[in-house]
Amino acid sequence: MKPRRISLIVILLASVLSLTACPSRTTINKINGDPGRYHNKEVGIAGTVTESYGALGQGAYELDDGTGRMWVITDRGVPSKGARVGAKGRVYNGFTFGGRNFGTVLRESGRRAQ
Repeated sequence: MKPRRISLIVILLASVLSLTACPSRTTINKINGDPGRYHNKEVGIAGTVTESYGALGQGAYELDDGTGRMWVITDRGVPSKGARVGAKGRVYNGFTFGGRNFGTVLRESGRRAQ
C-alpha cells in the first residue's frame, strides 16, 4: 500500500471514532417534553446563559436555546450571564443542589464557548 493511502485510512478511521464519541445535540424543548427518554443519557445543548450562581468552582447556570430553558449543574465554575455556550452531559430529573430543587437538569461533563 502506498503511504498516501495509509494516511488517508488513518485519518478516516480517526474521524469516525471521534464522531461516535460525541453526544447528540438536541433542543431543550425536546428534553423538557419527555425527560424520561433522556434520563441518564449524554446529550448536548447550546444556548445563552440567563442566570448563573456559583461559589468555589461549583454552581449552576440556566441555558436558553430559544425553545426552552434548562439548568446546568457544573463543577467547573459558571459562565457569566449573557454568554453563549454549548454544554454536554447527562440529564437527571428531580435534581437538588445546594438545598434547591432544579427539576430536570443537565449534569455537565464538558463545555464549549461559542
